[in-house]
Amino acid sequence: MAYHRALCCQLTSLRNWHLRPPSSLNEACALQGVRRLRHHTHKRRKRQMRQHLAITSVASADQATKIEASDHVLSTWRSAQAVCFDVDSTLCEDESIDELANFLGVGQQVADMTANAMGGSVKFEDALEMRLAVMKTSHQNIQDFLAAHPPRISKGIAELVQNLQSRHTAVYLVSGGFRPIINPIADILQVPRENVYANTILHDENGDYIGFDTSEFTSRSGGKPAAIRAIKAQHNYSPLVMIGDGATDLEARQEGGADLFIGYGGVVQRPSVAAGADWYIYKIQQLLDALGN
Repeated sequence: MAYHRALCCQLTSLRNWHLRPPSSLNEACALQGVRRLRHHTHKRRKRQMRQHLAITSVASADQATKIEASDHVLSTWRSAQAVCFDVDSTLCEDESIDELANFLGVGQQVADMTANAMGGSVKFEDALEMRLAVMKTSHQNIQDFLAAHPPRISKGIAELVQNLQSRHTAVYLVSGGFRPIINPIADILQVPRENVYANTILHDENGDYIGFDTSEFTSRSGGKPAAIRAIKAQHNYSPLVMIGDGATDLEARQEGGADLFIGYGGVVQRPSVAAGADWYIYKIQQLLDALGN
């Protein structure tokens, strides 16, 4: 609903464009981007409803217990020395790759690839390569997207990050998304950029897309647990908590990785993630409430 309201505001502010031809190429491109976003909003809402019905249909007594945090989970959460957040559909209310694809006119094709990657049916590195090959994102594309698409940070996140930092809990962003999109979000939340683990898009001297940096932890399947193991090895954090919505976030709970995985279903619900989480939540406020004062 928040996405829909924001989109309606964008369309209202652009109502004059529907009454006259665009006066410039930039204006025409912007109008085209808004029309694409409107087209894909309806499909996204239908997809999210199907996901909600799916997670409801597989609910079990064991899963219901995980919605109520155990004493062990609460103790680990409150004593965490570091918390790692996924970004898309967790820290933020959208999937930045999908939004960028919509902006570039290849939204549905890329959204399907993202769903497969987050659902665990396709290796992440393969899905990332396929999505970027379709998008062919230039340096200028990213700058234009950032100008037209300010971050949509999830409700409660800013307060949660501030609360954690006031407790001297280190905060990290561990994402399969792209650094040029995630770094500004880190800046808003006052998370040091050296605490960002994400993907780097490679461009040639003309700014055209030529690939991505395969040395980044999160450019491949198993990248998030590898990133977390590296963080723990460097800083000796214990316990360390991972929060996210997708299969790649759940992977972080592997041996030597996160000590606790909190699944987040406030944007998208994934049954396999809910089933594997130590605690499954639908609102960020639940994490704030659990911390207390």
